[in-house]
Amino acid sequence: MTAPGRRSSTFTRLLRHGFTDPSAAERLLDGVELAPVRNDPVLLEALGATADPDLALHGLVRLLEAQPDPTARRELLDTLIAAKPLRDRLLGVLGASEALADHLARHAGDWQALVTYEPRDLHRGVAEFERGLAEATDPVSLRVAYRRCLLSIAARDVCGTIDVAETAAELADLATATLRAALALAEAAAPEDAALCRLAVIAMGKCGGHELNYVSDVDVIFVGEPAEGADGAADEARAMRAATALASHLMRICSETTVEGSIWPVDANLRPEGRNGPLVRTLSSHLAYYQRWAKTWEFQALLKARPVAGDPGLGAEYVAALQPLVWQAADRENFVPDVQKMRRRVVETIPVAEVDRQLKLGPGGLRDVEFAVQLLQLVHGRSDTSLHSGTTLDALESLAAGGYVGRADAAQLDEAYRFLRSMEHRIQLHRLRRTHLVPEDEADLRRLGRSLGLRTDPVTGLLRAWKRHASVVRRLHEKLFYRPLLDAVAQLAPGEARLSPEAARERMVALGYADPAAALRHLEALASGVTRKAAIQRTLLPVLLGWFADSADPDTGLLNFRKVSDALGTTPWYLRLLRDEGAAAENLARVLSAGRLAPDLLMRAPEAVALLGDGNAGGLAPRGRLQLEQETLAAVRRADGAVQAVTAARGVRRRELFRTAAADIVGSYGTEAQPVEADQGALVDLVGGAVSDLTAATLAGTLRAVVREGWGDTLPTRFAIIGMGRFGGHELGYGSDADVLFVHEPRDGVDEREASDAANKVVSEMRRLLQVPSADPPLLIDADLRPEGRSGPLVRTLKSYEAYYRRWSLVWERHALLRAEFVAGDADLGRRFTELVDPLRYPADGLGEDAVREIRRLKARMESERLPRGADPKLHAKLGPGGLSDVEWTVQLIQLRHGHVERGLRTTRTRQALSAACDAGLISAENAGTLDEAWVLATRVRNAVMLVRGRAADTFPTDPRELAAVGRYLGHGPGHAGDMLDEYRRTARRARAVVEDLFYA
Repeated sequence: MTAPGRRSSTFTRLLRHGFTDPSAAERLLDGVELAPVRNDPVLLEALGATADPDLALHGLVRLLEAQPDPTARRELLDTLIAAKPLRDRLLGVLGASEALADHLARHAGDWQALVTYEPRDLHRGVAEFERGLAEATDPVSLRVAYRRCLLSIAARDVCGTIDVAETAAELADLATATLRAALALAEAAAPEDAALCRLAVIAMGKCGGHELNYVSDVDVIFVGEPAEGADGAADEARAMRAATALASHLMRICSETTVEGSIWPVDANLRPEGRNGPLVRTLSSHLAYYQRWAKTWEFQALLKARPVAGDPGLGAEYVAALQPLVWQAADRENFVPDVQKMRRRVVETIPVAEVDRQLKLGPGGLRDVEFAVQLLQLVHGRSDTSLHSGTTLDALESLAAGGYVGRADAAQLDEAYRFLRSMEHRIQLHRLRRTHLVPEDEADLRRLGRSLGLRTDPVTGLLRAWKRHASVVRRLHEKLFYRPLLDAVAQLAPGEARLSPEAARERMVALGYADPAAALRHLEALASGVTRKAAIQRTLLPVLLGWFADSADPDTGLLNFRKVSDALGTTPWYLRLLRDEGAAAENLARVLSAGRLAPDLLMRAPEAVALLGDGNAGGLAPRGRLQLEQETLAAVRRADGAVQAVTAARGVRRRELFRTAAADIVGSYGTEAQPVEADQGALVDLVGGAVSDLTAATLAGTLRAVVREGWGDTLPTRFAIIGMGRFGGHELGYGSDADVLFVHEPRDGVDEREASDAANKVVSEMRRLLQVPSADPPLLIDADLRPEGRSGPLVRTLKSYEAYYRRWSLVWERHALLRAEFVAGDADLGRRFTELVDPLRYPADGLGEDAVREIRRLKARMESERLPRGADPKLHAKLGPGGLSDVEWTVQLIQLRHGHVERGLRTTRTRQALSAACDAGLISAENAGTLDEAWVLATRVRNAVMLVRGRAADTFPTDPRELAAVGRYLGHGPGHAGDMLDEYRRTARRARAVVEDLFYA
């Protein structure tokens, strides 16, 4: 009978030693298995030191129960109490790994593998593991022997005898020994195949890099050759079949599940052509593939290639043949963007629910460190063989020693990487399952924290340490590539290594800089000195350089940043904006490297950079017409004279053009805070609406300024401006002229001649002032769509318009009036003008066949006469087949025919009219979608060309860098300009087929 108080005392002791279920633990301690040692304080102390005392005690009882007889049970207990190394190892494993406890319960004698404590046992290598696997004669016994060896590694790991890097190396060595044993079994099962070929197994990934996890796919590549003395193609074909059979059998031996589970999957998908390629290739076939077809990521993967099993000579030949190609990879076009894109693609594949728990692939995870280190190795390993290591931590140490990475950054990354790998090891060790997710269960987190030495508050301490290390990785992984470029041009502390000029040049070239010498001069100018400006820019530049490198023209981005910095660098708010407002710096980098237009607008008034922040400057959302008009008219009222007033109005226009261009660029490129706008039509509508509203506000302000200067408050005639073409359709691009009509109506008592003279003077003065050379872009007014074209009067009265349209109007003029919309001046007069032209553009009887033929004739004539000589029609965004003209004339023909009946067609906007035609059943949804897609793409091409070149054009640029920048804006990555042109041709071709059916049929 239990003495009074004993239970309470034991219960308290168990709690103090870390047990979470003391009642269950007390029952186990009182059981017959532990009767001889239940009161021994050494046992309780040792259990309390494990990651999970409850799990360790339960595993120990199961192991004792599994012993074949009392003598074996007593031997285990005696050794456990007497030998501290065994006690720490065995209980440490039982408290950390439920899966290894299961193994010990099935193989009760394997605990003796932990008894040996000799110096050679402390750090095992391939030879020791091969001896441990030597007795395996089939896949099942190989699994048992493998787990026995794994037990040894885990025991020394959890006890701290080996650190995380040594653990990973031993796991890779055990994998090497296992692959050799599996190949030996496969060869023994098919000796005739083994005699026909030489087969080498090349380890890749973490196994090749000597940094394997507890549970991981083992990545391999197989190389085969005919056996010595074979001759001819027939022998080679037989040898490849034999080698493939052996390789397949090896994979099954390791991967298939038996009564003892599986070892790990063998993954050969890193081979040339992946799973679609042959499992085994000859060395010459491998070499031919990598020389002609391999992608950048495949050379990155070869960094870790290491022969581990099979024919050692063939393995050595493979590495010798392919390693030189690895170190030439950085010379490939778009090398850095390709590697960075691969990293982004990995992040994008993570399920949203798992991102915050991903140790390996998530932001701030292990893959960030590995990608950054490998990128630097590939860039600088061409000229520095000390960087030729497949092991991440060794490579990081070599990079720091050579000055390619700052020592402090390398030390922080090393610490973070070791901590994250330790977490990964302990998570996988628990059930020997392949996972990289941090658990959510409190008990799992507690065991994980205790296994890493966090005993006071293991859950809180673990989560805090994890987030801290992940934050370090997030902050440093990109900076790692760019920071040494600044050190190369800055003063360093004594003894600190720096990039050599040649290494800095190599890195700039790898980033895509065409003139690395000039880029380094800009860096030196921006980062040198002891001023606050230089200090903040030294902090910003590593990140900015990465964003510039993500553009089609990094050189221009860096140069423009230097210009802006020179103009604003002494302004306190500018530096504060870039440092403190998260979006501002990235938005600025995108805008400065996207082409000429936006930087040119910014350079004329650098203070507009404030629009790029998140604060009170209004951000990048375009402002509405009413707000713009109010600001413009207020600026005009404050000005002295028309010249100053129009200058102020043009200044507002310049600033708002920059805002719109910046919003368009950020939406097209995407940033960390704002993903790429998925709806390209929304970006087209944003630009068209914003530029049209801005043009209307500018005309309203200019009109007010001219009237005030010449006539005071009241003009002798009412005056209205009617937007036409793209202006009336709210579809202006950055380089579009403003197509307009001018209409006036004499006021009561005013002579018609006086009114006409006043109206003509207004138009003349407006056109002059809006084109006066200045720092602001001119606004060209085009009135050629007026009655009689260029031969007709510039301004007409409303009655004159009425008389002309009643008697003389031509089909093309009625066609042009579909876009007519009041934009500035006398609103009542503008309304009456649109009422006047409505019956013309939406005729009650529709459109007669003669008129339809005339429109088709005009369209065909325009295509043949106005297309520039030498231009490729299929790539002309305005006049080419499937371009803007095709879509717009097709939609406008539908409006002329059916606008009187279908009120939804009474709009000046192309996309709205197309949607209304679809809703009315006048065009199928499929055809409407095809036309809309083509129109949006062609409009985006024109906007892109203007943004990139700074001048309007309707065709793709021929300069490769400009073409690449247009492609980047349109969503095509580096090196994919050809894909962009192909996509445009396909889209236009589909649209032209619809036009042929609807317009010409």
